[in-house]
Amino acid sequence: MELLGPHPEGQLIFGSDGHYVLVGVRADLPKFTSGSRLSGTSEMNQKIVEGNVAHFGTYTVDPAGHVIVFHIQRSTFPNWDGDVQQRPFTLVGTRLTYVTPGSFGYGSAKVVWERTK
Repeated sequence: MELLGPHPEGQLIFGSDGHYVLVGVRADLPKFTSGSRLSGTSEMNQKIVEGNVAHFGTYTVDPAGHVIVFHIQRSTFPNWDGDVQQRPFTLVGTRLTYVTPGSFGYGSAKVVWERTK
């Protein structure tokens, strides 16, 4: 299952101060026909909610155990607010790969990020 579609886009920024921001978005989100995000139809709003994820907070890395620990301050999935979540990861060249927990209701998923300059 490709939760965010076949060609999602996003950014994961790890700050040297221990803070991070993660945003992932489906490439094919519908535009609001009204031009106002406050007047979307139920169907539109559902597609948009299902087509993105974002969270921010602080992080630590256990390089020996190959685990990133996210201390989530806030998320677009409010059930994660205040959570501490571990992601087993691999880092090969500029590619970071980790596994998300199954708490979205769809099971765990592999996430791949490519570093840009």
